[in-house]
Amino acid sequence: KMLVLFETPAGLALFKVMKEGKIKKADDFFKYFETPEKASKFVQMHAFKKFKDTKEALKTVTKLLEGKLTKKVKKFLKENCITDEVQEKIMCFDKELASVIQKKLGIECETGTKCRELIRGIRYQMSGLLEGLSDKEMTSMSLGLAHSVSRYKLKFTTDKVDTMIVQAVSLLTDMDKELNNYAMRLKEWYSWHFPELEKIVNDNDTFAKVVLALGRRNNINNVDLSDVVPEEVADDIKKACEISFGTEILEEDEINIKALASQVVEITEYRATLNEYLTSRMQAIAPNMTTLIGELVAAKLIAHAGSLINLAKLPASTIQILGAEKALFRAMKTKKNTPKYGLIYNASLVGQAQPKFKGRIARTLAAKTSLCVRYDALGEDQDGSLGTKTKAFLDHRLESMEGDFVKSISKPATKKFQQYHAGEKRGNEYNQDEDFKPNKRAKNME
Repeated sequence: KMLVLFETPAGLALFKVMKEGKIKKADDFFKYFETPEKASKFVQMHAFKKFKDTKEALKTVTKLLEGKLTKKVKKFLKENCITDEVQEKIMCFDKELASVIQKKLGIECETGTKCRELIRGIRYQMSGLLEGLSDKEMTSMSLGLAHSVSRYKLKFTTDKVDTMIVQAVSLLTDMDKELNNYAMRLKEWYSWHFPELEKIVNDNDTFAKVVLALGRRNNINNVDLSDVVPEEVADDIKKACEISFGTEILEEDEINIKALASQVVEITEYRATLNEYLTSRMQAIAPNMTTLIGELVAAKLIAHAGSLINLAKLPASTIQILGAEKALFRAMKTKKNTPKYGLIYNASLVGQAQPKFKGRIARTLAAKTSLCVRYDALGEDQDGSLGTKTKAFLDHRLESMEGDFVKSISKPATKKFQQYHAGEKRGNEYNQDEDFKPNKRAKNME
């Protein structure tokens, strides 16, 4: 006999296939499930295990989703599928669940396209095949179980929270590249008409705002640029417009240049908003690591590792070179020196250090970052106190390193002098009292 395992919000059901020969030949199972009468002729209820409450339903469903079996499910399958005479064959929707049943209980299971189509047909006529349960009751059970399963997944899946950070920092990186390309194109395009403006205004956002306000340079007397730039810069722009050697442009060119400039301004504003959002999310999820190395570097580390939990599992040595995998493998292949730092190089503490101490401070910072990220991922307190204390310790450590280095430079090299002149005998010092004195014979001759 062929049985079909079907999970419902009310309990587990086993349906017996009455016409097994038609399963192999059938191309469309829907014609056997068009009405409840046709469905009852094709499959019939063999056994049903009702859930006692929502907790039992949630426990059973979550275990089945993970490919595991509870004790009650094992008992239900053994009692209804295994007898002294024959052993039934089960059709399952999930391949992992079928392999677990076959491995744990020794019951032969079948999966495939036809099994899925058959189970879809049973689900379509579920209210008619399950006696004693109305459509209203089944709908309320399904809704309650769906909410419970969703709460369970959100509670135990921390990666979902990290996804916000991963997507935000990835978008921020892409926007920086796009904004740089747009600003470069805008400067090259507008420089044909007003090349002196690029030397006066260096900031990309301010440059785009000046282009939007000014347009063609012959409008300088009719435009007030004091809202965009300081008065001194506005005066410089006005003087440059009078002596500019750029070419004239048409109105159509001006429209397209202004459209590109508006894109630069909009992207810059959205980037600032996204950066504020990323800062707030990082302060909420990983406050200690954010305080120590900054929100942008911390977010990039989380994105590179995949999640906060995955980053917490990494040792300090891996965090130190995270982001420099290509350089690491290239160095290992060519048997050269491996890199000392990866993404952590962009942290402010590493940037403040002298080149001689960057490797040492990066190693220490990676060790402290490893502690902070584990505290953020697994600790209960989320106040950022550990990150503040650790940052103060590293600042003092960096100052002591640089202070010792300055002392070693200013200290006289007495040890080297003693090393190279240790075997030499020093002469007696000059004594004025031992100068030449005339003897008694010389005095008598006088």
